[in-house]
Amino acid sequence: QVHLVESGGGLVQAGGSLRLSCAASGSIFSIDAMGWYRQAPGKQRELVATRARGGSTNYADSVKGRFTISRDNAKNMVYLQMNSLKPEDTAVYYCHGEIRTTIVSAFNNYWGQGTQVTVSS
Repeated sequence: QVHLVESGGGLVQAGGSLRLSCAASGSIFSIDAMGWYRQAPGKQRELVATRARGGSTNYADSVKGRFTISRDNAKNMVYLQMNSLKPEDTAVYYCHGEIRTTIVSAFNNYWGQGTQVTVSS
């Protein structure tokens, strides 16, 4: 069993900041990429930011320059620092990990339960 648990969501005014955290736990052998996705009402889930174990990052164009993803590989944690938040950032944010549970297993996708971020105008 692998669990990803997010924290740090909430309500913030436009221009404000929030920091999301995600902890992966359970039967983890290794983790490749970890990242954040979001889903707004009536829209498809979209990538926000990912960070590979080696450090390379990928951001959605809409958040570049405002959001920063970081990881603590030793603690199996990933973070998302969100600055200059806009009402259009309002969504449920999901933590994602590509996780291998044994030395011989493939990397599989795991998701957290999501945390709500609401940005008021």
